[in-house]
Amino acid sequence: MERDAAIKTTWQREISIAAALLAFGLIVLPFSIYIVGQNLLGEYEGAGALGLAESIWLDLLALQPLTWLLVLTPYIVVQLARLGRRTWRRRL
Repeated sequence: MERDAAIKTTWQREISIAAALLAFGLIVLPFSIYIVGQNLLGEYEGAGALGLAESIWLDLLALQPLTWLLVLTPYIVVQLARLGRRTWRRRL
């Protein structure tokens, strides 16, 4: 009984982490890219920050692999960091 509750709690936590990082990749990341790009490269050809975000979202709907990689990068980075931490702890 306790094991089932622990597994359920673990899954809920993992789903929450994935959802939060996916939301970050969908909402915050496009605007961050726009701000950094504007400072380094100049104005984006589209309609500003919303134009860039819209083009990213449309590419997601068109199943563009690099766009999916961009949006999933926050989740991938966190998972790789967790894997590295786990590996590091086992070595010590």
